[in-house]
Amino acid sequence: MDFNELLSVLSFVVYTYDNRPITLLQIIQVPLYIFLAWFIVSRVGKLITSGLRKRNVSADAVHLFSRMYLVLSIAILAITSMDILNIPLTAFAFVSGAIAIGVGFGAQNIINNFISGWILMWERPIRIGDFLEVSDARGVVESINTRSTLIRRNDGVHMLVPNSQLLENTVTNWTLIDKNARTFVRVGVAYGSDVMLVQKLLFDVIEERDDILPHPKPTVLFEDFGDSALIFDMVFWVNAVSETDIRRRRSEIRFRIYDIFGKNDIAIAFPQRDIHVDGNLTITNSDRPQ
Repeated sequence: MDFNELLSVLSFVVYTYDNRPITLLQIIQVPLYIFLAWFIVSRVGKLITSGLRKRNVSADAVHLFSRMYLVLSIAILAITSMDILNIPLTAFAFVSGAIAIGVGFGAQNIINNFISGWILMWERPIRIGDFLEVSDARGVVESINTRSTLIRRNDGVHMLVPNSQLLENTVTNWTLIDKNARTFVRVGVAYGSDVMLVQKLLFDVIEERDDILPHPKPTVLFEDFGDSALIFDMVFWVNAVSETDIRRRRSEIRFRIYDIFGKNDIAIAFPQRDIHVDGNLTITNSDRPQ
């Protein structure tokens, strides 16, 4: 087959729309164009996102850019493909109307979650790496997708939360402004202990640790007179990324309190009960030891 015959075959009109002929060459061009354009678009997108990460741009900002870049690229590819095939956008007016009706009746939740996902990525009330408390679950946000948000709980289990739920319900974001969190360690000492010495020892434990923030200033509170103990609270702020991190630091502080109290003869209290017997206690022969 010579060049003229090949050109004649490629010029064959497959169908005509609105007096506009669609040739075989145009139909072949579309997938080739899409493949080439998508290859270039994906390469450019990876270069830009890697450049943003090298500039220490936040992960959620990079994620938002990649989503917007993807949607814009698909729209441009679709419009350009229809232009190659000489298909006007008005040709899809009826189809788009039918799709809109179907969406209105059968895909409300999907569209709701889709729009909610874009709101989350644009307004950024929740960002990648934030520590959230959703209902009874706590975890770190790993990704914000168009339909749901992926959260890794403290126990390592991944949880998918619909985006609309994060907007419509109350969500506690521990790291929205910063990663500082207030926590406390409670300890009870026996009655008769030197309370001023207890206060000094607890402040010494705080000063030993570099991970306790100096501002706001840590405090030691004589919280209450308990049934079996004098109760003290150490209240302080730390920079933490998860609840597990806070629990680990509280555990280390308790180990240190136990050690320093033992060296200074401060007894950590435990529940005690005094029993008072009214009247005479009668011991029978069967109760006497043999």
